[in-house]
Amino acid sequence: MAMSFFDQFASPTYMGIPLIAISIALPWVLYPTPTTRWLNNRMLTLQGWLMNRFTNQLMISLNVKGHKWAMLFLSLMIFLITINMLGLLPYTFTPTTQLSMNMGLAVPMWLATVIIGMRNQPTIALGHLLPEGTPVLLIPVLIIIETISLFIRPLALGVRLTANLTAGHLLIQLIATAVFVLLPLMPTVAILTAAILFLLTILEVAVAMIQAYVFVLLLSLYLQENV
Repeated sequence: MAMSFFDQFASPTYMGIPLIAISIALPWVLYPTPTTRWLNNRMLTLQGWLMNRFTNQLMISLNVKGHKWAMLFLSLMIFLITINMLGLLPYTFTPTTQLSMNMGLAVPMWLATVIIGMRNQPTIALGHLLPEGTPVLLIPVLIIIETISLFIRPLALGVRLTANLTAGHLLIQLIATAVFVLLPLMPTVAILTAAILFLLTILEVAVAMIQAYVFVLLLSLYLQENV
């Protein structure tokens, strides 16, 4: 049976049981557990330093009320980076290539920011739908446009993460297939193609981390508008 390039994005199953839950829960085991000692090892020290730097960078634009979200954003960031990075290993599955999962993360988080804004400062939250100084004739049109753009935000979050990771995986598989096909026919071209594949893999590692950061950063910007 011929294999499709898109078969790698199918959720793996074993005896009819979907294994996506294991691929989501297992990465947490890889992180070292903090100890109660005064001095930690190098891995824990580096892990704590990176978490502190990320939290400070993310919370710098939020007021004190928004700092309550620091732990949630940090956990989401680590979760996405871990899954994206493990998905680059051979014979692995990347859950974040599934639009359903990304929408399941984006919609509740976005909706929580909107509800907080409507509850704490409804006038300011509704004021974002109509910029100040808008001509009277354009008021109905702008309200409709801003409302549509508001509801498109979670869709943009999920589609951006899915599309970037899916495109990267497809490119890696296409170039890797070309290397195997060209190796017995044109070894020199195959070696050059393998070098391109190596550079593309490095780029995908950067994309995996950047897309996780962008996902959480946009959520923090949405929260900034509502607190």
